[in-house]
Amino acid sequence: MAAARKSAPPRAWQRMLSGRRLDLLDPTPMDIEIEDIAHGLAFVARWNGQTMGDWPYSVAEHSLLVEAIYARLEPKSPPKWRLAALLHDAPEYVIGDMISPVKAAVGPGYGALDDRLTAAIHIRFGLPAAIPVAVKKKIKAADRVSAWMEATQIAGFTMAEADKFFGKPDPALIEGLDIHLRPPKDVREDFTARHNTLLAAI
Repeated sequence: MAAARKSAPPRAWQRMLSGRRLDLLDPTPMDIEIEDIAHGLAFVARWNGQTMGDWPYSVAEHSLLVEAIYARLEPKSPPKWRLAALLHDAPEYVIGDMISPVKAAVGPGYGALDDRLTAAIHIRFGLPAAIPVAVKKKIKAADRVSAWMEATQIAGFTMAEADKFFGKPDPALIEGLDIHLRPPKDVREDFTARHNTLLAAI
């Protein structure tokens, strides 16, 4: 009886528009390009697309807001940590944006995948694979402020619900900041430009 033919392992890489072939299970910095990240994030919708308006609120737009909030929280922060804030959700250009309840259901596998991609992205752009805990906490704080703004302005949450889930931000911290709903092309260009400005300042 002939031995059973071994099946080929499942494909774990994705071809990017830049021509790079990114292995999701073993990503390398050399296969990561900012143009791919910006393009992907500009087309990934936050809140599973359940937001008001004629355009989805993209992860790229969210990332620009988080970086702006982080800069207000840490005005003396060096450009490299502001770049880390801009890239805090960068792995979602290939693995998508999962809302927290789905992440909890998927389990630790999602977090491990996210960590590997984050490390490769950081190294690609001159950041440490793992950023300091204190910096990460401040970026997370900025992320929660952004989530509160999004929840109350475009995702249908009441103020009380947003306060409960994300914490009520200091009104002075978000003064003058707005939620933008724009075509992906515009967001992609702004994300890329902001990345290049911060990278050049490191």
